[in-house]
Amino acid sequence: MGALLIVCILAAGGFLFYASYNIASGVYLKAFCRANTREKEVALTFDDGPDPVQTPLVLDLLSRHQAKASFFCIGEKAVPYPEIVRRMHHEGHLIGNHSLQHKNSFPLTPYREMLSDLTQTQEILEGIIESPVTFFRPPFGVTNPTVGKAVRTLGYTTIGWSVRSLDTRGEPVEQIMKRITKQIRPGAVILLHDRLPDSVELLTALLEYLQANGYKVKRVDELVNDYAL
Repeated sequence: MGALLIVCILAAGGFLFYASYNIASGVYLKAFCRANTREKEVALTFDDGPDPVQTPLVLDLLSRHQAKASFFCIGEKAVPYPEIVRRMHHEGHLIGNHSLQHKNSFPLTPYREMLSDLTQTQEILEGIIESPVTFFRPPFGVTNPTVGKAVRTLGYTTIGWSVRSLDTRGEPVEQIMKRITKQIRPGAVILLHDRLPDSVELLTALLEYLQANGYKVKRVDELVNDYAL
């Protein structure tokens, strides 16, 4: 019985770890991670901005390609750079909530503090773009019962991903592109960051690949609306 109990405890722990760190698991909250479609459509999503240097360059590149993306912004980064967030919105990109500070401890935050964190971020972003902000991506993609409860209380649509670029590792762009292209399928939601020194180089390569392979870039909310959760 002792050995069986240990096995059960380990299995339960492994499941809880999987449920928390795999946003596609849907255990604690339902997240849109990929559209169920055969159409060659993908969504580009950017986390952790705005960055005063890189984000405008990313926006310039998207504008040249006439591509719309989704930006999940950190509240305290938006405060000093409202003009960048306003530009995102005015150029037709989606603005989403990515927490106030993106702390490592965010998933462990008590419910009321988490609710306050997300509400403050929402108020900051809505005050800048003067439009509702109803889409959310949890920091690190980590979910748990507290995150799930807060998201349901605020009525957010949670966005995950099906293609994780891991662009924050600092690897060469060629290596990151190999990882991305191996995962791209119709309906993919691609996770990128608009704060990195190589953000523009990576996005350039990715947009060229998508165009060459007949993919259309859409905002993630358009995929959500076209292919319901």
